[in-house]
Amino acid sequence: MNADLHCHSTVSDGQLAPADVARRAHAGGVTLWALTDHDEVGGQAEARQAAKELGMRYVGGVEISVTWAARTVHIVGLHVDDTCQTLIDGLARTRNGRAARAEAIGELLDTLGVPNAYEGALKYVSNPDMISRTHFARFMVEHGYAQSTQDVFTRYLGDGKPGYIAHRWSKLADAVRWIQAAGGEAVIAHPGRYDYTPLEFDTLFGEFIDLGGKAIEVVTGSHTPDQYREYADVARRFGFEASRGSDFHAAGEGRVELGSLPPLPSDLKPVWERWL
Repeated sequence: MNADLHCHSTVSDGQLAPADVARRAHAGGVTLWALTDHDEVGGQAEARQAAKELGMRYVGGVEISVTWAARTVHIVGLHVDDTCQTLIDGLARTRNGRAARAEAIGELLDTLGVPNAYEGALKYVSNPDMISRTHFARFMVEHGYAQSTQDVFTRYLGDGKPGYIAHRWSKLADAVRWIQAAGGEAVIAHPGRYDYTPLEFDTLFGEFIDLGGKAIEVVTGSHTPDQYREYADVARRFGFEASRGSDFHAAGEGRVELGSLPPLPSDLKPVWERWL
């Protein structure tokens, strides 16, 4: 099963429309696919229809922004009903404040010698409610302030960097509750990206389990090969099911292409097993 259960479209901060992401996934050999836009399910109907026409199995998805221990964590919801009003209302509340945060980031970048960043970022935005740091990163790469979007996050926009503006997202408990209300499975996305101590990670995983969370991403485009092995061990230690996804946003921006990840370790239980 070539599953890719984490990617983005123009409905959030990707560069391709949902149907075009579906076609790219299919061309990459994906057989089970989910579109997981940030805090938004507006692309689900288009994605589902495109997957059906291409002969791919599809599960509804979303990626919810959470604030936990003063840092941002992403929780992917898989196999969700995108018409669930509890989920829709929760995501709407989470999106509130993105525009104000973006303006503040633009003002801060101006003081750091990056003028007109807010206006520049808007050129990349398809959904005005979903302006994000990724849009600023694309502007800064285009104008030569960094070599890549990852370089922008490393130097300017990552947590604690000079251009970072904190934002209070949803609570972990709320995100898991919304996903469960929509009949879905909550998954901790790319845990290797979070700058927590071992004790903090243990606390995060323990709280997630207490809330009903059962899965983490192990093989993901946001992990290095060493982290594939590290989080496979975490999955074994905590009894987590394992998920897999490229975290695709745009061609050339990530580590891997849709469908090109290695398989999950054979001893881990795939999160999608019970759905199929």
